[in-house]
Amino acid sequence: MKTDSIFYRIFQTDPGILFELLGQSPEIAQGYEFKSVEIKQVAFRIDGILLPTPEAADQTVWFVEFQFQRDTLFYQRFFSEIYLYLKLHPETVDWQAVVLYPKRSIEPDHPQVFRANLVSDQVHRIYLEDLDEPSDSLGVGLMQLVVANSEDIVTQANAMLSRAQKQRQTNPKIAAIMELIETIVVYKFPQLSREEIESMLGLSELKQTKVYQEALHEGEERLILL
Repeated sequence: MKTDSIFYRIFQTDPGILFELLGQSPEIAQGYEFKSVEIKQVAFRIDGILLPTPEAADQTVWFVEFQFQRDTLFYQRFFSEIYLYLKLHPETVDWQAVVLYPKRSIEPDHPQVFRANLVSDQVHRIYLEDLDEPSDSLGVGLMQLVVANSEDIVTQANAMLSRAQKQRQTNPKIAAIMELIETIVVYKFPQLSREEIESMLGLSELKQTKVYQEALHEGEERLILL
């Protein structure tokens, strides 16, 4: 499963999900844009950065990494990317870093040389295996869906689609979230066509409904305004 691209799409669609995972208000993300940034001198690429818009009250830069494979040198690379970025962008006011792991066993041993970083309030580690309780948040639900096993994913996806339809009036990103739910399931079942996935989730009929079409139209209008 192409987890990096999935997570990039999720946070680009709704960066507020990151703050939900940290137990903070998703409203914080209103002044941010989620981007992937390459540091060209050494070909480093940071999975995602939440960059504050110039008019945002909080100018903190958030570095985000999706680490789904064990890498013994991960922290060496991660903190090198951050400090090189800060060197190239001396105007940076403050920074925070978030690492998303599917489970604790993926995290490498903590190098002593980075102990100050790892115990500071600037570095946050999220283990998606801890998100085992059902959540009313569609953002948290997307995280759970990414790490769900193939036996449970269809049930979880259908439950999320049902919640999404109920939230259409209050969430202008519903159509995009529905597309993400479908995409995650497609990655989980690479042997099935998208049409088969749509049929399995009942999306063929759903996409023809007024609810879905209105959500899709509202989402497109929002993107145009942005």
